[in-house]
Amino acid sequence: MELDETIITRAIVDEFSKVFMDYIEVDVALVGGGPANLVAAKYLGEAGLKTVLFEKKLSIGGGMWGGGMMFPRIVVQEDAKHILDDFGINYHEYEKGYYVASSVESVGKLISGATDAGTEIFNLIDVEDVMIRENDTVCGLVINWGAVSMMRLHVDPLAIRAKVVIDGTGHDAGVCSTVQRKIPGTEMDLDVIGEKPMWADVGEKILMETTKEVYPGLIVTGMAANAVAGAPRMGPVFGGMMLSGKKAAELAIEKLQK
Repeated sequence: MELDETIITRAIVDEFSKVFMDYIEVDVALVGGGPANLVAAKYLGEAGLKTVLFEKKLSIGGGMWGGGMMFPRIVVQEDAKHILDDFGINYHEYEKGYYVASSVESVGKLISGATDAGTEIFNLIDVEDVMIRENDTVCGLVINWGAVSMMRLHVDPLAIRAKVVIDGTGHDAGVCSTVQRKIPGTEMDLDVIGEKPMWADVGEKILMETTKEVYPGLIVTGMAANAVAGAPRMGPVFGGMMLSGKKAAELAIEKLQK
């Protein structure tokens, strides 16, 4: 067959526009495409919730791609091994309770698990603000192209509506920081302290406590959760990140079922 570039262009723009328009009102909006949010995306999708994930960079997967210091391997502890099984990720036991997996395979299967569950992923889209309306509750996101944000261009954004927002933006805790800056003096658990130095054992354990709803309609997960609470960073052990993502999904599901 003879290829027509205009048909290719029309197919891309037309199909993207249809999908994008379908996701301007959702049940759950995930901000950040790291492992915690990818795990949450799978469980939210499997629960039948209309879920969208926004990642400002080109690639999805956050810091998991690089493993530890660009050695493409990650470690997952016993408590989180079942999540590797849920996603079909291959691993082996290095020492008792320590399981090693390929960081590249892990990211690939996390993305596949999320999309297979029905979650829509938009890369190259940044979240620059939130919408707060009735009962002082987060009810949506203000979005722009990632390149616009990175180049600091003065281009007005668009908005989507969401019943629940999950901040999985990693060390920056971007959504939480925005709410704290724009709604100072909140009585909720929203005081972005910033992460403490690396301490894997403490950081991994406390992450299940720091993963929670920190402002009405806003749940924080993954490294962002420890950054908000001033807890230690964890390094290339990812069991806590995965468990945090699962808990964030459970919190969102419970909230929406009320």
